Amino acid sequence: MNWPSVGVVIPTRNRPELVRKAIGAVRDQRYPGEIKVLVVYDQTEPDYLLASTEGVQVLVLTNWRTSGLAGARNTGILALDTEFVAFCDDDDVWQPDKLRRQVAAVLAEPEAEFATCAIEVEYEGKCTPRLAGRSRVTVDELARSRMAMLHSSSFLIRRSALAPEAIGLVAEDAPGSQNEDWDLLLRAARRAPVVHVDEPLVRVLWGRTSHYAYEYATKISSLRWMMQRHPEISGCRPGAARVYGQLACWSAATGNRSQAWQFSKEAVRANWKEPRTAIALAAMTGAVKVENVLSALHKRGRGI
Repeated sequence: MNWPSVGVVIPTRNRPELVRKAIGAVRDQRYPGEIKVLVVYDQTEPDYLLASTEGVQVLVLTNWRTSGLAGARNTGILALDTEFVAFCDDDDVWQPDKLRRQVAAVLAEPEAEFATCAIEVEYEGKCTPRLAGRSRVTVDELARSRMAMLHSSSFLIRRSALAPEAIGLVAEDAPGSQNEDWDLLLRAARRAPVVHVDEPLVRVLWGRTSHYAYEYATKISSLRWMMQRHPEISGCRPGAARVYGQLACWSAATGNRSQAWQFSKEAVRANWKEPRTAIALAAMTGAVKVENVLSALHKRGRGI
């Protein structure tokens, strides 16, 4: 079998120890084809000592596009000449067979352009697998649920599919570079179902190491951006209720009770069973803190 070349884009900022682990896991891949790693430094001085030509080639770049995660990923994509592009966040680690399993799954379907895999969430030293229970993911399923197990560190994409006339690049206008991965999934799934390997081949680190964990205002802006950009979400009642429930929770976390109440009402109108509404209402009354709920859910590998 002639295995295609894969370029791995690792954006990073101020996490030297973690990025070395991410690079090491990519270099340890049991993949028969060529692998090239591009480490893209965003808003920080690059460490060119990470560059290497031994074995798996590692290149170090500076983000020359829009500051933030999306721009850094696009910097890497545009610098590559490989047949496939894969993403890996600097605080995540791949299992050794990750690339081989995904590439094989895509090559088994000539029309496939985009692949993901399941993850395991590491939080406070405990690992929890997150499976999707399917081998294909459609745009309707992604509108109904973000499907958190389809994490960006699991993305594998035909580089030709990232052309402007196809899926396109990562959206650099996403507020705070949040939900740009969900946006990319939806755009990809409009063209063809996403191929999914339902095994936890990526370990995702949750907690305070995240640059975005508690940036509630940015979370609100990015979700509203998603609703405007993707009518499939607002057209799916459970999907719309889920987003409105999240918006209510993040609004309550910022202390904006009026906005939290409005979003809660929208969530109930769309789906009165939406559980995030109850969390938001409890947070508005002071019965719970959103941060405490998040911590409890993270221990189970879940989020709001």
